[in-house]
Amino acid sequence: MVARTAGSQWLLVLAGSVALLSAPCASAQVNYQFVTVGYPGNANDTTGYGGVSYTYDIGTYDVTLNQYTTFLNAVASTDPYGLYNTNLGTDLNVAGISRTGSSGSYVYSVIGNGQDPVTYVSWFDAARMANWMQNGQPTGLGEVAGSTEQGAYTLNGDISSGLETKNANALYWIPSENEWYKAAYYDPTLNGGAGGYWRYATRSNTAPGNVVGSGTNEANYNNGVYSVTQSSSFPTGIVALTPVGAFTNSASAYGTYDQNGDVWNWNDAIIGSERGLRGGDWYDGATTLQSSNRDSNSPSNEDGGLLGFRLAGAVPEPTVAVNLIIAGGLLLTRRKRPSAL
Repeated sequence: MVARTAGSQWLLVLAGSVALLSAPCASAQVNYQFVTVGYPGNANDTTGYGGVSYTYDIGTYDVTLNQYTTFLNAVASTDPYGLYNTNLGTDLNVAGISRTGSSGSYVYSVIGNGQDPVTYVSWFDAARMANWMQNGQPTGLGEVAGSTEQGAYTLNGDISSGLETKNANALYWIPSENEWYKAAYYDPTLNGGAGGYWRYATRSNTAPGNVVGSGTNEANYNNGVYSVTQSSSFPTGIVALTPVGAFTNSASAYGTYDQNGDVWNWNDAIIGSERGLRGGDWYDGATTLQSSNRDSNSPSNEDGGLLGFRLAGAVPEPTVAVNLIIAGGLLLTRRKRPSAL
């Protein structure tokens, strides 16, 4: 069996023995679930987006409070680059994550439901978490090369430009706009199997409802009433987010959840001096969910508890050593990624 760890290691398991084939020492802590987006070479939508010439992985869910808290505790005991926004501990609509201690010994804890998506995160925060995942999720190194500053993106302390492009060896990254768009709106079964696009990421051309549960075509957004209150009253003092995957029968065609509503997702598009956003959030209306809606913001902006992210990844491939074993006639199978924390 060949299995990919949370970093870039592959394990070869033969007759009960384990052999390490490659990569840096890692302490896997965040198990982030992906789906594979296939049917490479699909055409763009009429909006001009969505065409991707290769197969890739993308997060089934947004990064959660549990996962981001694990990341903070691994790297941000000092937090020189502001991975933690103090509003996460005080904004009751998205609470959140608390921080205790002083610089050099910060400790982070989840407030409320750890399966809610993390908010108050910038493009930089997402890029640094991607680097950390790429480097095998090291603990105790802080925000340095080999942890958050190099890997998928070469940041080297940048907290203002945010125009870095993904490195060629990236294993985890912020999805490109086309990658995000395809996973959300493309359906290879449409048009008699020729493929096509939905207007919403819930496999619908009609605006979703917003009742949490097992109904089809539902999302967390404001359709005249807020999802969590089912009234037009702003949800003051209560969490407005819904746990990732709460709309159980409203996935995209590829099986991603909440690409519409809950929180905006950063993407890797460079739009002037800004980075791309897609998908809408819990506070805004149906037009923000549509495939035609494209937005952007400063890469350092954390925007009032409305911004989150999901990661994309390379589809694991066997190493040369594994290919040689396959050639020798041994049967190897790929283990599925474990579910999200």
